[in-house]
Amino acid sequence: MCLELYPLIEKRPELIKTKTGKKLEDITMEQVIKGDIGIEDLSISKDTLILQAKVALDQGKVQQAENFVRASELIGVPDAKILEIYNRLRPYRSTEAQLQTIIKMLQEEYDAPLCAAFVEETLEVYKKRNILAKE
Repeated sequence: MCLELYPLIEKRPELIKTKTGKKLEDITMEQVIKGDIGIEDLSISKDTLILQAKVALDQGKVQQAENFVRASELIGVPDAKILEIYNRLRPYRSTEAQLQTIIKMLQEEYDAPLCAAFVEETLEVYKKRNILAKE
């Protein structure tokens, strides 16, 4: 079904949009030089990542599809927040309460249930291995 769309850029470039809704054809070097194209205009959109996930799933690449879906959930999360979460997920960096706060934030503020589940799984592993930060 979606496999016939792959690679998107060759077969269906009109389906690819940036985070700001621009189509690939809307992005030219001339516009970049003039300053009409910003970094957000070069970022992938949630819909494009979901489409890539469907293509991966059609190929039987379940883990890759899940990664695309998790990435799509993070589109609305500011880069600084992603880096903060990344640092908090390292061993001995967060308490159980701090990881619970991240889980709640991902679920409630960013509608990122798969990413929240990933942090929940990390929390459970860290509890078993005793590698949470001390309160």
